[in-house]
Amino acid sequence: MLLEYLFIAFIVICCIQFCYYFLLFGYFSFIHKNNQKSSFNQPISVLICAKNEADNLKISLPLIEKQTYYNFELVLINDGSYDNSLEVMEAFKKNASISVTIVNVLPNEQFWGSKKYALTLGIKAAKYKYLLFTDADCVPTSNNWISEMTSNFSNNYKLILGYGAYKKIKNSFLNKLIRFETLLSSVQYFSYSLTGIPYMGVGRNIAYTKSLFYKANGFAKHIHIKSGDDDLFVNQIATKQNTTICYNNKAFTISNPKTTFKSWINQKRRHISTAKYYKLHHKFLLGLFFSSQILFILMAIVLLTTQFNTLITSSLIVIRYLTVYTSLGFSAKKLDEKDLIIFIPLYELFLIFMQMFIFIKNLISKPSHW
Repeated sequence: MLLEYLFIAFIVICCIQFCYYFLLFGYFSFIHKNNQKSSFNQPISVLICAKNEADNLKISLPLIEKQTYYNFELVLINDGSYDNSLEVMEAFKKNASISVTIVNVLPNEQFWGSKKYALTLGIKAAKYKYLLFTDADCVPTSNNWISEMTSNFSNNYKLILGYGAYKKIKNSFLNKLIRFETLLSSVQYFSYSLTGIPYMGVGRNIAYTKSLFYKANGFAKHIHIKSGDDDLFVNQIATKQNTTICYNNKAFTISNPKTTFKSWINQKRRHISTAKYYKLHHKFLLGLFFSSQILFILMAIVLLTTQFNTLITSSLIVIRYLTVYTSLGFSAKKLDEKDLIIFIPLYELFLIFMQMFIFIKNLISKPSHW
């Protein structure tokens, strides 16, 4: 009797997974075309907040300078660096062919170590009302990054969610796992946005207006939380009416990924701990997806080992993995992550257990290093 109930529950879980991968993610994966552009022609402020990023700034700043957009300024925010980041910024400004504003943020006891405080000062210093953000360790994939991202601004769309990829490292399982996790996360926040319930974006590649920032009262609602200058801000202010996405490969940014499991797990612990501040319906939908992933694996193992309705169980497992493979495979092509496609089921399985480990670890002890 218990196995019968478990089998029924397994069917329900498979249906939930199908709804996520085929119906929710499927619109982005199979149907949506990234061709929605307006006749946008306004000056842009590009903001980069850096903390001890001198070496990365030497690489990224010249690439930003080469952007072909007709009128933009670069706002460099030195967030209390103790390396020579400020000197790199000043040397770049001295020889730059574009307008450069430097905001030097000194330590503040009330907002110690808060990137949100530094970003707020940078936003206030920006000359233009349209803002495009990236990180110091990010480089654009083309000289058209600014024009491609900002072409999605319109009278309605004031928040643009872009794709922040990670650099590919050959023969590295960790690198592929990180990039798969980034792919899956991006498919989720793109899909949720397309269905009218946007919940997050990434600071590596995001654009919004000053008016939207001030409408939300900046980061005031979550200034006490050290992370979340990107996803918590989006979760607070994004709506079906004001948010759109951009995933043209000329509009990507590429960052340097973590190179050890320890550093990556610490990073993910911070991200997962921030998600508890999302809106309730977002937490429910994301929690249901994660829970159904875990329950699918556990129930499948029990049903297969007990040989209960083996034919139907095996068929459901195959159908589920074909759905996952197809949905994420099409998305991987759209986001130039084609080398991940062949082992998608393996990366997904490994990621599920890693996320479960991180979730349990966060319950035991809070992440303290930011």
